[in-house]
Amino acid sequence: MRKYEDIITAYTIILLLIFVVGIFQSWSTALTIFNYCLISAVMTIGANIQWGYAGLINFGIMGYTALGGLAVVLVSVSPVPEAWRVGGSNMLISLGVIVGSIFLIKYIIKKIPKSKKRNYIISAIIITGLILLRIISVPAIENIEAVDPAKTGFLGGLGLPVLFSWIVGGLFAAGIAFIIGKVALGLRADYLAIATLLIAEIVVSIIKHEDWLARGVKNVIGLKRPAPYEVNLQTSPWFIDLVEKIHSSKLSMITSITDKQNLLNQLVIESSSVFVKLCFASLFLTVVVVLLILTQKALYSPWGRMMRAIRDNEDAANAMGKNVVKQHLLIFILGSAIVGLAGAMMVTNDGLFTPGSYRPMRYTFVIWVMVIVGGTGNNFGAILGGFVVWFLWVQAAPIALFFIELFTSHLPETHYLKLHLIESAPYFRFLLVGLGLLIIMRYRPQGILPEKIVKH
Repeated sequence: MRKYEDIITAYTIILLLIFVVGIFQSWSTALTIFNYCLISAVMTIGANIQWGYAGLINFGIMGYTALGGLAVVLVSVSPVPEAWRVGGSNMLISLGVIVGSIFLIKYIIKKIPKSKKRNYIISAIIITGLILLRIISVPAIENIEAVDPAKTGFLGGLGLPVLFSWIVGGLFAAGIAFIIGKVALGLRADYLAIATLLIAEIVVSIIKHEDWLARGVKNVIGLKRPAPYEVNLQTSPWFIDLVEKIHSSKLSMITSITDKQNLLNQLVIESSSVFVKLCFASLFLTVVVVLLILTQKALYSPWGRMMRAIRDNEDAANAMGKNVVKQHLLIFILGSAIVGLAGAMMVTNDGLFTPGSYRPMRYTFVIWVMVIVGGTGNNFGAILGGFVVWFLWVQAAPIALFFIELFTSHLPETHYLKLHLIESAPYFRFLLVGLGLLIIMRYRPQGILPEKIVKH
């Protein structure tokens, strides 16, 4: 019972803090924070599954996040007919060469015993494949990227509803995780961490520099979204009538028709932003709740107990006949797929895809801080960590600015120290997050909501 009291208390506090932001700043800001907290929660669920359940250290979080974002582009963006005409067929042939080479290598490995002969054949297949790829793909890429590069310069996508991309983003991440897992899961934990980080850098680098795929660093803007646009709402009679009814008491106090209309227009603009964010919040919250239910069932199932047993003592698990490598691969794929889903959700929420913003060396560790703060091995803790750290990350600057103004109120507005501190306010997020982490590690070393093992 104590466990649930701690959960309720912790979540009540963080939700009240978001509510306070809505009162003193704006409800649009509060909902923006809430939505990103939900997206962060999905990421932390994925990371917690890998680390909390199985003890796998994956520093490639941003790579899978980028793959999720890429899925939004490839699924929801309309195809570029001219780009497909000048190079689409060659790119499909290139894909066929890659897939064919992989299957051919697998066939050779299966049919020919390990020997120098097999190595020579595999090397010949790889070299031949690379030569064919260069011959076929290079001219096609140049032609594609030359098609109206200011607006397109890439193949585009399938033009499907954007929600499909959430599933595809998870599948993309799962596919890459399968390949990485087959190679890297046999490594020691620290080597695995380094390997996943390097692979994430490779994935992000490819997305950034292959313009034909998703415009690279030129970004893709104006992506589809599963919520109405603010501009459309602001001209919709039903929405204007709704806002007018909600704020009827405030509007009735104004006698001037012009002033009343101006206020109504302002309220409609503000309300449209809040309404759209509420739409996103409902979708994101649904995803988080579904994932929480499923992960809770998995955690306390026989499979979950087996994973924790493997995490705590791999040698004992092996002695009991458990296939540790197979189970590690399964949970590595599952966690990565959830992170890919979060990446698709984030790009959908932003409405743009910016490959340059994915920085594995920076933001991966923010996700891990979220998991540590919340409590590893506890799904409720992982989600809470996403809320707490993201809230501090966003609100650090306003909090710092408040205290700067408070402690420098006796100084002139033009004083060099006051000006310097005000300019430095955005950078206080690192100090605040770091200080918060130190405090939690000192007094709650296992996280705010540490893992609770239910004994049956």
